[in-house]
Parts: sequence; C-alpha cells; structure tokens
Amino acid sequence: MQDDDGVQSCRFIAKRRSRLPEYLRQDNEPPAAIARNGWRYHHIGIPTQTPRPDEIHVPHLYIHVAGFQTSPFGVEWMRFDPDAPYPEAVKTIPHVAFEVDDLAHALVGQEILIPPNSPSAGVKVAMILDHGAPIELMEFSPRQESQGEPAL
Repeated sequence: MQDDDGVQSCRFIAKRRSRLPEYLRQDNEPPAAIARNGWRYHHIGIPTQTPRPDEIHVPHLYIHVAGFQTSPFGVEWMRFDPDAPYPEAVKTIPHVAFEVDDLAHALVGQEILIPPNSPSAGVKVAMILDHGAPIELMEFSPRQESQGEPAL
C-alpha cells in the first residue's frame, strides 16, 4: 500500500468490536515493529533441553547458550538450568529479540512478561508477550563494548 507521497506503508484497520487496531500487512511489508516503531532485529532465542557442544554457561542468568556469537542469522540456542527463575513461555517458546532506542517507550501499552532489568553492563532488557509469544526488547548504552554475554 502506498500513501499520498507514493511511500509504501503498513496498513492498520480497526475492528468494530475491538479498541485495538488489528495490524494487516501485505506479504512484502515488514512487521509494524520494524516499519513503524523502528525496532531492529537482534536475534532469535530457541529453547532446548539438549546440550550443545559449543554452549557457554552463564551462571548468574541460569542459562547455557550456544550460537549467539557465531550464527550469521542471530540464532541463539538456550538451555535453562532447572532452577531458572523465568516464566514457562520464556523457557519453552522461541522468542525474537529486537534492539530499541528507548526501552521504556517501547514498553508502553505492551503486556510485560519480564520487567526491565540489566543482565550485563550496558544493556537493559525486558520481555513482552504478543499473541502468546515472548518478544525480547533490548536497549544498549551508546558505544558500549559487549563482553559477549547474551542478554537472554
């Protein structure tokens, strides 16, 4: 769909029975999180119960991760410790992570699954739910060098 200026944009329509707009997009359009909100894809986190040969244990996060630093597509395998204090949705359903410029602003109106926290220096994260799927939102401090630890 194009607006008056000929710029392709996402379409939103309001259902008569719903107060929230329903997002309808064309096959060739990016999701609203990217097109309208400016969120940037960071990684996909896939829970697993199978140890992977290259996994790294991050004890303070109660998780073993693999692939984060090496996957060209941002695939991160996550194996949680038995006592990991996360909601079941995070431990059992894959999540997509987006980098945002302002985490507090991005959380407005969202269903928060895990409130904002700082799992490592220079990064703030939170998890929201979208249609039952966990979504991770990440805000990085400017010019912060990563220590290679995953946010989640």
